[in-house]
Amino acid sequence: MQKIIVIDFGSQYNHLISRRIRDLGVYSELWPSPVTIENVKADKDIVGIILSGGPKSITKKDAETFDAALFHLGIPVLGICYGMQLMSAVFGGSVDQAKAGEYGERQLKITDNNAKLFMRIASPINVFMSHKDQISLMPKNFKITATTASCPVAAMEHNHLQLHAVQFHPEVIHTTCGNTLLANFIFTICKANKNWDMSNFIETEVERIKDLVKDDRVLLGLSGGVDSSVTAALIDKAIGCKLTCMFIDHGFLRKDESNLVMRQFKDNMNLNVVHIDAKERFLKALEGISDPEQKRKRIGSEFVKAFESESAKIGDFTYLAQGTLYTDVIESGSVTAKTIKSHHNVGGLPDIMRLKLLEPLNKLYKDEVRNLGRALGLPEEIVNRQPFPGPGLAIRIIGEVTKENLEIVRESDAILQEEIKNDGLDQKIWQYFTVLTGIKTVGVMGDERTYDHTVAIRAVTSLDGMTAEWAKIPYDTLARISRRIVNEIKHVNRVVYDISSKPPATIEWE
Repeated sequence: MQKIIVIDFGSQYNHLISRRIRDLGVYSELWPSPVTIENVKADKDIVGIILSGGPKSITKKDAETFDAALFHLGIPVLGICYGMQLMSAVFGGSVDQAKAGEYGERQLKITDNNAKLFMRIASPINVFMSHKDQISLMPKNFKITATTASCPVAAMEHNHLQLHAVQFHPEVIHTTCGNTLLANFIFTICKANKNWDMSNFIETEVERIKDLVKDDRVLLGLSGGVDSSVTAALIDKAIGCKLTCMFIDHGFLRKDESNLVMRQFKDNMNLNVVHIDAKERFLKALEGISDPEQKRKRIGSEFVKAFESESAKIGDFTYLAQGTLYTDVIESGSVTAKTIKSHHNVGGLPDIMRLKLLEPLNKLYKDEVRNLGRALGLPEEIVNRQPFPGPGLAIRIIGEVTKENLEIVRESDAILQEEIKNDGLDQKIWQYFTVLTGIKTVGVMGDERTYDHTVAIRAVTSLDGMTAEWAKIPYDTLARISRRIVNEIKHVNRVVYDISSKPPATIEWE
């Protein structure tokens, strides 16, 4: 399958570049830097390379580099921001810090009407800039194709090689015609074909799973969330009865979720599902643990132990399947991305567990997984389920996880879910839940002083979970939710609403 690779130099927008390319119908991967010429030559599917932006300065000694020979492979290259400056430096240009940086929207004037990047784009356009350094001396054999009032070289291209570069960020929504520019690079310059959609993914992934698994058996950890559900449906399509789903109920699920999972997957989808009640062992594993990273690690470790002991009772397996997504991999850290939070399903398996990992969704974003679920014929009630973390309600309790605290967050979450749905907001808000904050405050109930828990409501709008905005829930809805939580749940006397976006906050509190 043809692909465009994005070389990751550390920009916060890198994942957006890859997403935009996929949205245009071409497969894209984010590759860490440095990348060698051997890496690229070995992958015959690469039809284009994008050099991303990044926080470092090309003028510094520790600047990220790019093998000059990669510019001469005949594969088109697009440099964005830092990628443009890197391209300039490799070809003998000069990059210096400008008198004034450019941040936010700027007006761009196209100076070369024959520039392939700007086909079907009328000048001037608004673009999003984020840079201090800029090209002060043009590299040899390049020509300027666009400028701004304070950036003389806002875009350029090589006279003979298929090398193009822009100082702005076409991948962000603030750049008008950004998708058109990327489409010009992908289809006109790289001559890529539209070959990325979920029906194509199903076909190729089913064959890959068949070839990989052969006559072996696969054990899948089924949580009932979108990711594991789609994983189960995809693997079932590939190998059928060689798949066994194990639903380990760790006790951190939402209200009535355990019964719902069994009904959907065992009764409706006819999957082989084994239900394991492990509530007590997980609670015991978290005794005295308040640190969020320790919680995640303890729960992940306990999952492994549960799989190891329970799977031995039901047969021999070669593979453990997980619903790991691309966002999980990115947030858990890579060569160029720092760890934001550990994901229990990222990072391989301990040596004691003699199973191989099968992660068919680990190159997909959340919205792509939903589309995949629809293509596989899953009902909308499964496909549209809002994201739910593997550690469940345990990381929606700030502090130690106890039965009492679980009851508070579970019941408050149920009230929130009910009222959001009653007001027709459930399809407009990407994710919404309650958090037991670990804060106690003074209150007055029935003319008596109370000193009880504070519950927070978290609700966000998002596309893929990489960025998110807090949802503008109507005040009347919030007031009704607050009244119900305080009136119906013991030991809660205050409700607050989280209005933080991601970044700087994450969606989950822990």
